[in-house]
Amino acid sequence: MNTVRRNSHPRPRSPRTAWVPATLALLAVFLLWVVVTRAHLVPEHLLPAPGAVGQRLATALLGIGGHPPYLLSALGNTLTAALTGCAWAALLGIPLGIALARWRLLNSALQPFLAASQAVPAVALAPLLVVWIGYGMPSIVVLCTIMVIFPIIVSTSVGVHAIDRDVIAAARLDGASRLTLLFPIIVPLAAPSILAGLRTGFTLSITGAVVGEMIIGGAGLGTELSRAQPTGDITGMFAVIVVMAAAAISIYLLIFTIEKHVTAAVR
Repeated sequence: MNTVRRNSHPRPRSPRTAWVPATLALLAVFLLWVVVTRAHLVPEHLLPAPGAVGQRLATALLGIGGHPPYLLSALGNTLTAALTGCAWAALLGIPLGIALARWRLLNSALQPFLAASQAVPAVALAPLLVVWIGYGMPSIVVLCTIMVIFPIIVSTSVGVHAIDRDVIAAARLDGASRLTLLFPIIVPLAAPSILAGLRTGFTLSITGAVVGEMIIGGAGLGTELSRAQPTGDITGMFAVIVVMAAAAISIYLLIFTIEKHVTAAVR
């Protein structure tokens, strides 16, 4: 029986091979893009060639050819808004998630409102934030916070709920109070779930920042995307999308790496 149980668990991937499937999938998409554009299966004004997008990225990010690196400054503005919103979402969402898991009455009172908040799209909230707060960075940060906070709250609450009650009971028998249990026991044991929520939420922050810039205004990637669309600059639009995707993937991988180390330390 013990042998069956040991063999029933999948072997963890080696760190050297963990990203092989994603890398191969990305390579397959890129090769398909090259084949489609070189075979002229899709008109160039609808799907630019990878080489054209690469040239635009070199110009817009690195300033090659004497042009100003406008995408680099736009990326900085978008990341500033996104990460600021993420920080506020973490500061508010993690304590609220712990409170929802520890106090059943609070959970029953707030859970329906948290679920309902996810039914309102960011596009609908942005005009209201302009009226309430005004144009610019503060409204975009608030929009990012709203988009990111829900997965952080849910993952934190799930992680706290999953803690072995025997561990909590043993600590209470030793004289620990609810407050003294928080940092030495509850937060470390729930850390993998908290980081999973941060990973999901932080990735969404790029979307929130870009949507906010497209509607509220600013000088980020969303603004550049809005500028390229009316003129039919499909290459510029693809360049912005590539930068957005690269930023989201970088944030995802960073938090995922931290999450793996924390999970290994907890276990």
